[in-house]
Amino acid sequence: MPVETMTPKERWKAVLRGDKPDRVPMDFWGTEETVEMMMRHLRCATAWEMYERLRIDKVVAVAPHYCGPPLEPGFDEFGCRFEMKDYGTGSYCECVGNPLARFTSWEEIEEQYTWPTPDWFDYSSIPRQIVGREEYPVKGGGSEPFLRYCQLRGLDQAFIDLALEREMVVHCLDRLFAFCREDTVRTFEQIPGKVDLCYVAEDFGSQERLLMAPDDIRAIFVPRMKKMIDLAHSAGAAAFFHSDGAVREIVPDMIDAGIDILNPIQWRCPGMDRKGLKDDFGGRVVFHGGVDNQETLPFGKREAVREEVLANIEILGRDGGYILAPCHNIQPNTPPENVAALYETGLANGWY
Repeated sequence: MPVETMTPKERWKAVLRGDKPDRVPMDFWGTEETVEMMMRHLRCATAWEMYERLRIDKVVAVAPHYCGPPLEPGFDEFGCRFEMKDYGTGSYCECVGNPLARFTSWEEIEEQYTWPTPDWFDYSSIPRQIVGREEYPVKGGGSEPFLRYCQLRGLDQAFIDLALEREMVVHCLDRLFAFCREDTVRTFEQIPGKVDLCYVAEDFGSQERLLMAPDDIRAIFVPRMKKMIDLAHSAGAAAFFHSDGAVREIVPDMIDAGIDILNPIQWRCPGMDRKGLKDDFGGRVVFHGGVDNQETLPFGKREAVREEVLANIEILGRDGGYILAPCHNIQPNTPPENVAALYETGLANGWY
């Protein structure tokens, strides 16, 4: 096997510059239960020992610590209430209390609801969060405000609002984007020039099609997301765009807005075939993900995982521009042997 000549950070940066790294970078997304499963499988004492064993180019995420008004158990700073829900193959923290659900106008919200502020957070610990991980890429700041709006209003009501209460949606999104922007600025200020990735996300796609009208995405979301993308670029960070599902129709809009990375490449969804994406957008955006965690990883044989990784390297990694990773968080019903096969195959076959 060739000798590595780059650190994980250097590998990511080379891909983002449009250069070929020594090998395809490999990222890891998995639930806490999956991390623990892989630690047991590989007999590792810590998650980072597991990442290093599999030669994963893991991203270090930094964030401030909450220090604001005391929170009731189960509630977050926005007043959303969360509970753990066991789905049989894993437990997830789900939003079950929506503090803005009772309001009928944005004026009522402003009169009766207290929006959180970045002043409720302590950013001073961020420099310490990257100590000892200087050779790894760093992710900080970013935005995903419609997800938060869905938690504040309730999922069904949030989508009804897009059709019937546009003024409320826009008002709340502007509030949420303002919070995200200030949070991101303060994060960048703590470690100037050291944030490599800024997560600018919204889940626009279902398994079959967009979740909302493309014109709504272009009118409501893209201009606001572009401001976050521009902010990331002003600090030397790449804009990491995440949207699940079948989002091919709005990929050109997001590239025009300035995204640097497209994630997660759910290639089984309509319009998301890997060759088409690479042919149309290769050289304009870096692809991240591509290993199916709905069918191949949990239910396929090791050989199927290996074949999919090889196909991703050949198609998405052609001439560079690819970071190997699962399509989303690996779930705990995935055999650990398949997870290991993903990274073992990538390490053995991803050299340029």
